[in-house]
Amino acid sequence: MFSKKIAQPKILVSLNSTYVPTGQCDCDGGDCACDLSPLLELSSDIRLSVGMLETEFMRVPNSQIMNLDDTYSICYGTHHQVAVINKSALYLLDQFTNPHKLDDIVIEHPHIDPTDLQTAIQELYQARLIAPKNNCSFNLNEIPETLTAWLHITDRCNLRCDYCYLPHLVKDMSIDIGRAALESTFRSASLNRYRRVKLKYAGGEALLCSPLIKDLHLYAQSLSKERDIILDGIVLSNGTLITPEIIEMMQTLNLRLMISLDGLSNFHNIQRSYAGGKGSFQDVERGIKIALQNGLIPDISITVNGRNAEGLPDLIEWILEHNLPFSLNFYRENELSASYEDLQLEESRLIEGMLAAFKVIELKLPNRSLLGSLIDRANLSSAHKRTCGVGQSYLVFDYQGQIAKCQMQLHKTVSSIDNQDPLTVVRQDKAGIQNLSVEEKEGCQTCEWKYWCTGGCPLATFKATGRYDIQSPNCNIYKALYPEAVRLEGLRLLKYSYLTK
Repeated sequence: MFSKKIAQPKILVSLNSTYVPTGQCDCDGGDCACDLSPLLELSSDIRLSVGMLETEFMRVPNSQIMNLDDTYSICYGTHHQVAVINKSALYLLDQFTNPHKLDDIVIEHPHIDPTDLQTAIQELYQARLIAPKNNCSFNLNEIPETLTAWLHITDRCNLRCDYCYLPHLVKDMSIDIGRAALESTFRSASLNRYRRVKLKYAGGEALLCSPLIKDLHLYAQSLSKERDIILDGIVLSNGTLITPEIIEMMQTLNLRLMISLDGLSNFHNIQRSYAGGKGSFQDVERGIKIALQNGLIPDISITVNGRNAEGLPDLIEWILEHNLPFSLNFYRENELSASYEDLQLEESRLIEGMLAAFKVIELKLPNRSLLGSLIDRANLSSAHKRTCGVGQSYLVFDYQGQIAKCQMQLHKTVSSIDNQDPLTVVRQDKAGIQNLSVEEKEGCQTCEWKYWCTGGCPLATFKATGRYDIQSPNCNIYKALYPEAVRLEGLRLLKYSYLTK
């Protein structure tokens, strides 16, 4: 029971704990630009309406509690934000295990300052930890507001990464094809009522065609203004060709930058080398520093596999020292990489490397939420039903203007730039990759993590099992890592709650 000696109920949430990374970590080379907004405590000036005081409230279903220390616990669940609460707030939350009117809670605890108690109840409500008894149903909105287009502007690349799925033909997208791809994207966006368009300029190595990127994005900006659709753009790069001039161009165009980095020194070089065999780490490191020196913070994409898992702790320490946003993405076997058996995701080795990296993060917690970027395709920051936008809100254009559903299946096209509404064609296709709802996947229905994991990458699952309607082959890895990722967020919330006072 509360008494005057017990601490005031305290509920902490991150303003970005429900933030969905704009890139959704789209497999190899996918960006995951994390929110850089600071963590703040909940504002107490958001009041429950007077009419709600007579409403019966209860704790939302499927909420999980994990102890962080002797004082604080973290609450996570599919219905609400990730939140850290102290013992007094946990006790208060438990009062709503059975339906209670808000006024009754205040009356039942006369020894607590009514203002403190009302504030705590408001914060529980704002964090969605409690809800009206008749409004606790769980309905996920599956209609995203962003249509993403992957523009494969070149197949050329100066590197020969062992896990790459491209044949590296000497082929570039023409300006006419590129403009038609942009027109096609914005046309589908308008017809399907999207508020935002996100463009990913990719390759190969996209910066081999930096003048084309400039021309295309200027045209995209004009289409954005014409159709009143918000525009976001990012360049996916191996980082070896970065110059101050390129950074200046990107800043002028308001483009973000994603750079692939798989480890320090040999952990990177062993799988990301030049065509002649020379490692690329030094050039990538130089490119990252040029970007930082010129005021552009790149997002770092890390492809985790059997070769580099051991080197993850040192890499994460380096990334955190430079205060860089990052995402950890698991290797996906493809036809060109299948012969490299040491790239495979051996469970114990991968879990050991990832947990060691998490220990490094715990010692140097960043001021941004990592819930959407720590574990492969899982987005622990927001409940959802599908792993990515493939087949739903995603278009992949090859250099010829043909459209695929996933960039890892560029050769399996289903439409083209000439189609009036290619997104509808993509959604209706039943022959290629099927990005099913997690509720349709065998082995996922009873899992507590299903609305964050969503069953993993459908392409990786199909390659391993021949099915799309079944759980990921990485399921054991995910389940071993998720609790630790949530725990890190709780510790981060605690750390920065004190710094914002």
